[in-house]
Amino acid sequence: MVAELEQTQALRAAALESKAWPYEEARKLLKRYPNGKPGGEPVLFETGYGPSGLPHIGTFQEVLRTTMVRHAYEEMTGLPTRLVAFSDDMDGLRKVPDNVPNQEMLRQHLGRPLTRIPDPFGKFDSFAAHNNAMLRDFLDRFGFEYEFASSTDYYASGRFDEKLRDVLRNYDAIMAVMLPTLRAERQATYSPVLPISPTSGIVLQVPVEVVDADTGVIRFADEDGSMVEQSILGGQAKLQWKPDWGMRWAALGVDYEMYGKDLIDSGVLGGKIAQILGGRKPEGMIYELFLDAKGEKISKSKGNGLSIEEWLTYGPDESLAFYIYREPKKAKSLHLGLIPRAVDDYWQFRANYHGQSDKERLGNPVHHIHNGQVPQDAMPVTFGLLLNLVSVMGGDATKDQVWGYLGNYLPGASAADYPELDKLIGYALNYARDFVAPTLNRRAPESVEVEALKRLDADLAELPADASAEDIQNIVYEIGKSGGFAELRDWFKALYETLLGSSQGPRMGSFIALYGVENSRKLIAEALAR
Repeated sequence: MVAELEQTQALRAAALESKAWPYEEARKLLKRYPNGKPGGEPVLFETGYGPSGLPHIGTFQEVLRTTMVRHAYEEMTGLPTRLVAFSDDMDGLRKVPDNVPNQEMLRQHLGRPLTRIPDPFGKFDSFAAHNNAMLRDFLDRFGFEYEFASSTDYYASGRFDEKLRDVLRNYDAIMAVMLPTLRAERQATYSPVLPISPTSGIVLQVPVEVVDADTGVIRFADEDGSMVEQSILGGQAKLQWKPDWGMRWAALGVDYEMYGKDLIDSGVLGGKIAQILGGRKPEGMIYELFLDAKGEKISKSKGNGLSIEEWLTYGPDESLAFYIYREPKKAKSLHLGLIPRAVDDYWQFRANYHGQSDKERLGNPVHHIHNGQVPQDAMPVTFGLLLNLVSVMGGDATKDQVWGYLGNYLPGASAADYPELDKLIGYALNYARDFVAPTLNRRAPESVEVEALKRLDADLAELPADASAEDIQNIVYEIGKSGGFAELRDWFKALYETLLGSSQGPRMGSFIALYGVENSRKLIAEALAR
């Protein structure tokens, strides 16, 4: 017990000094509440989600990164926290996303709250319910601890009613914040309050007149021009999203929320409105945006980013978390070609973790991915090596066949002994089938390459049965040095292009040991016969 307490204290001391970005962010909350949140209340973290399109990794990353800051704060202080994942599902649908079915049906519901539009997939009660479920399913799969909140539920249940009254009481002050940010024509019709038409159910963007702030009554022109007096309470109206953001911060007492650099100005406005309503702008990090393979901003409605499901078809959860952790303030591309490197980097950092000092561990991405509970097992082969193996084996390779080859490298190994490796084989088979195999093009060897391959074949034939990957690598290396190549890398490139069909490849000693000496000699024979 004493040793455990001492370890906790040592970890807390290291966390207070760590330069890793989750701790840098958590220190903002220490400044906000030097003695903890008043009344012993949990520090409240929030992430926002607009369910107008299918969730993508850009959505997920906010929950992941916020969770990392939350855990860092808990490590530093031992104080309670909460995380609310808030869905803006009362927003009116402005346009039909490109990547969903039944688009004509959706067009008939433009302008209505997302929770009042049928699910185009035909699975849930509404379009918002479908997209919310997709987000929650993944967050649950990853093991996040969070409270899901629906904008529709909060408005309809009256949880926002008191702050909505405050919006009407401070209507002119909020307008004074918002109007200077708008074009002249928008100023003429702008209102921070969006009433819902009692006839069509559409979220209206019309000027409103405050009739009675205490009862929440406003006056506005409905779509047919008739004047309507209606309460904004109980879900009969919502706020424009920037005032809504500030109102929510004030209503819920949000202490931390991060957002992308495209929302910097919106965050400033939201903070001013929160202050008008008696609240305080939360702390937060402004992160750079993910870009697609063309360098364009990822958009839910365009569907030009990776879906969560796509990444997880070709790489494990942890590889996605690893990529998202790195350099949050630097713009990064996000495409399927990144997965192999992310997988191998994750496992390399994980292999290093348990031999590191407390200070080094807290700067290791896997500490934050696993909330400090990093498994001790290691991966005996790299994902890149598996990709090379299954690519050579062909598009119809199976897991059982791969395990057969792994017996050359890990005698007696099985899926039961290495469950994580078994999963990685599945990802490698998927990735190689869809992205590697179609690009392979084995060329014939040229000039000095011919003799070098013949020499490699002869040397492999003389190897003892118990030759190691390192023994084979030494042979490859010596041939490259004495085989007439201008540079050693020219030899390695020749091996990759003639044997594997790619300009890049693995450490050849490891590959030959994995694929088997006799199978590798067959590859050489096929190359020499071209």
